[in-house]
Amino acid sequence: MIYTAENEFFTLGVKEMGAELTSLKSKKTGIEYIWEGNSDIWYGQSPILFPVIGRLLDDKYRLDGKEYSMEKHGIVRKKPFKLVEQTKDSLTFLQSDDEKSLEIYPYHFDLFVTFKLNGNSLEVSHKVVNKNECVMYYSFGAHPAFNCKIGDYLEFDNNQACVLNEQIDEESYLLDNQVELLKNEKRITIEKNTFDHDALILSGYTDKVISLKSDDHNRVVRFNFDSPVLGIWAKPNAPYVCIEPWWGINDNHDKKADLSEKRGIMSLNPQEERTFCWSAEIAE
Repeated sequence: MIYTAENEFFTLGVKEMGAELTSLKSKKTGIEYIWEGNSDIWYGQSPILFPVIGRLLDDKYRLDGKEYSMEKHGIVRKKPFKLVEQTKDSLTFLQSDDEKSLEIYPYHFDLFVTFKLNGNSLEVSHKVVNKNECVMYYSFGAHPAFNCKIGDYLEFDNNQACVLNEQIDEESYLLDNQVELLKNEKRITIEKNTFDHDALILSGYTDKVISLKSDDHNRVVRFNFDSPVLGIWAKPNAPYVCIEPWWGINDNHDKKADLSEKRGIMSLNPQEERTFCWSAEIAE
């Protein structure tokens, strides 16, 4: 099922499955800004990554001496969320732990996701709540895919002194080597071969705004985020790009004794909560 909201500028669509953003369409121009999710190319549109980002080593982790298995990007993106609040211009969804999730991730949690249209912007917030009497370890990421074409580009507001790209191997594990992607530059052009080796995993940026632009029109998607890592990804030569704020990162080939030792892992104290946000401001 797809739930909808609207304001004077845009209509919004969100799937019940995964609380996945499926449409952000301009009333002025009729342009759809979100990738269609064509399964012949990539079925996703805007999956939510929780409680891990990327792939765990051998798809496994250890916690308090017990081993668990978990697939890439975690446990919520392929499960339905419940609509808990709806207004004309906003939608709020909830997914909580259940018997099946506890077998994979042994924590009680709530994950609220709110989509709100505010003028010419879409504001998205994700609130993670620890319902346990112990510390909860987790990562969080967003993965929205925006329509574009080869030759379009992503641009920071200002030249970046040094933006690094962490490379991953064919099994989606970090290679522990960083290469310089931008040095006193601000533009990343989307070319046919940009994603031949999977995602760009960026760190070292100072701006927390990156804009999707084109030389062929004046439309701009201005993406605001506040994460320490930013993934940029698409299937090679595909007509979209994912802009992915990450609070966490893939595993490398070093086996960790416990989830608490995973690079980039975060923690919440008992009954604590944390909210993660991104927004997309559209100029037409």
